[in-house]
Amino acid sequence: MTGLSLFGDSCPVAPPTEGVKYAGSKLRLIPHILRLARKVGARTVLDGFSGTTRVSQALAKSGYTVVCNDIAVWSKVFGTAYLLNQNARDTYGPLIEHLNAVRPHDGWFTEHYGGYANGGSAIQADGLKKPWQIHNTRRLDGIREEIETLSLDGVEKAVALTSLILALDQVDNSLGHFASYLREWSPRSYGTLTLRMPKILMSENRHRVYREDILNCCNRFPVDLAYYDPPYGSNNEKMPPSRIRYQAYYHLWKTVCLHDRPELFGKARRRRDTADRIAASEFEEFRRSADGGAVAVAAIDRLLRMTRAHWIVLSYSSGGRATAQELNEVLEKNGRLREVVTVN
Repeated sequence: MTGLSLFGDSCPVAPPTEGVKYAGSKLRLIPHILRLARKVGARTVLDGFSGTTRVSQALAKSGYTVVCNDIAVWSKVFGTAYLLNQNARDTYGPLIEHLNAVRPHDGWFTEHYGGYANGGSAIQADGLKKPWQIHNTRRLDGIREEIETLSLDGVEKAVALTSLILALDQVDNSLGHFASYLREWSPRSYGTLTLRMPKILMSENRHRVYREDILNCCNRFPVDLAYYDPPYGSNNEKMPPSRIRYQAYYHLWKTVCLHDRPELFGKARRRRDTADRIAASEFEEFRRSADGGAVAVAAIDRLLRMTRAHWIVLSYSSGGRATAQELNEVLEKNGRLREVVTVN
C-alpha cells in the first residue's frame, strides 16, 4: 500500500449485474472500481477488457458514460444488450416467450455437444465428455436457429443471445469454462434450458460498445478514467509454449453468437480458430523478449503509454505473468502511482 492514500472513503454499494461463470470475473472488484471512479470525479470511463461486462454494467447503472470494449464476440453481444438498449425492459417479453416455445430438435449443437445421462456419467459412446445434456442441446438448436429466422435489430438479437447464453450457463456441465468438462453430470445439467429476461435497463447515456484489440484502439477513446483488467497469463516459468488461452475457455459462447458451425478439434471440441497458437494475446504471453523483459509487461507498458485518460485503474492477479515490482515500475514510468489496493 502507498503511504499516502487519496482514497480513504468506503466503497459504494455496487448495483446488481449479470454474467456467466468466468475465470476473470471482476464481481468482487466492482465496489473498489466505483469508489475510485467517484473519488476522481470521472464522468466517462473506458472498460478496455470488458469480459462479461459486469464492470460496464455497474458503471452504466451508476451514471457513468461507458466505452465498453473486448476482443470477444460474446462480450460485444452482452455489451450491446446491457448498454445500448433504448426500450422498456418488458418490450422483449414476447420475444423471450416465443423462443422458449420453439420446438426442440437434433441439430449441429446436439451432434457435437449433447450427451445422454448414462446413469450419471457424462462420458459418451464416442469417449468424450459433453458440456450439456441432450435435452438441452436440442432446445439450444431449436432456439438458436429460430433467432436467425426472425427479423431482429442489433439490440433485439443481442438481448435474445444474452438470454440464451445466461440460460445455457445455468445448465452446463463445467466448472465455468469450456476447455474441459466434468466426468459426472453436474446437478444443474439435469435442469431444463429456459430463457429469462436479462436485467437490462433503458440506457440514459450514450454508451459505446466495441470489439477490438485494445492495443489497436486505446488511443482513439479519450476518457476521464480507463479501467484495465488484462488477461494474466501465468507466472510459471516452465509453462509450455502451447496452452489454453482465454479465447479457448469460452469458445462455445463465440459459436452460439456466430452460429457458424466452425471446424472443431480436440476432446473438448474447441473451435479451430481458438487454438493456442492462433488465439494468443500479448498480455497472456509467459515468455521474455530478446532484451530479457517479459512480453506481457511490455504490452501493459505500451497500453498505459497510449491510453488517453486522466486516470487509469489497473487490476492484476498475483498469479499473473507480471510481478508487483514490474507493474509498479511500469506504472511509475507512465505516471504517478497514487494507490495500491489489495483484494483477496
